[in-house]
Amino acid sequence: MDSLDRAILDHLQQDGRLTNQELAARVGLTPAPCLRRVRRLEADGVITGYTATVDPAALGRGFEVIIHAELVAKDLPTVESFERRLAAMEEVAELRRMFGIPDYVIRVQTADSEAYERWLTTQLLGDPAIARVDSRITMKLLKLRR
Repeated sequence: MDSLDRAILDHLQQDGRLTNQELAARVGLTPAPCLRRVRRLEADGVITGYTATVDPAALGRGFEVIIHAELVAKDLPTVESFERRLAAMEEVAELRRMFGIPDYVIRVQTADSEAYERWLTTQLLGDPAIARVDSRITMKLLKLRR
């Protein structure tokens, strides 16, 4: 991967709807070699897909909370069951199993703080696998790479 590949990736991450002509002009290539590079990046698994960026607030999910969660037990059946249950929840936007403490970092999106409180008490805290939960509410989003 060279500087042209990185430039292509930067531009596509900013706007995945660029035409090949527009992309080629921005990175200083003619369209044919630019398209070959994009196809190679796709074939090599560097570019894994193209998506639409959606405003969570427009979907009624503008209130976001980052949760640090720890489990009571870490045996495989408990872990797998917990992960399946949370991954299936619409409110869970991101679920990461961590090394060390916390066991999980969970990004939850709801309509507002009342909806979050309802979700937390009825869905997460009622789970027998949960030992401890620490909610973090963002003061200000400074950078987000999608």
